[in-house]
Amino acid sequence: MSHAFHKFWLKITAIVVGIGGPVFFLGTMEATVEPARVTLDILSWPLDGATTYAHPDTRFLSALTGGFLLGWGVLFWCLSSWVYDAAPEGVRKAALVSLLSWFVLDSAGSIASGNASNALFNVGVLLLAVGPLWRPARG
Repeated sequence: MSHAFHKFWLKITAIVVGIGGPVFFLGTMEATVEPARVTLDILSWPLDGATTYAHPDTRFLSALTGGFLLGWGVLFWCLSSWVYDAAPEGVRKAALVSLLSWFVLDSAGSIASGNASNALFNVGVLLLAVGPLWRPARG
């Protein structure tokens, strides 16, 4: 893969990570909770409607999650736009370490909380977010 393709893929990574931000932000308000509730229901498969956003603590955690995901996605975008050309290998490694850290902790927590299905979803997200960044770019 070329440096240009890695730089482009970091924008894909930004979208994959950041798209959850607005979805979970919607979970903070009763009138717009359904997209976040359905997303959480899918991630805690099977899709059974058992996931609710009835408790204020869940809405608060949704606000935190949405903020972190959007901010993390924006970070990837900014690294691609403003830093990658100066330090492509450093940005690539930072992205990998960041994504792998998320994967390990999120998957372990999902399994510990009885939502092992999310760890399986995480494998797909990890593969999509990392894409060609597994390997250093050539030229």
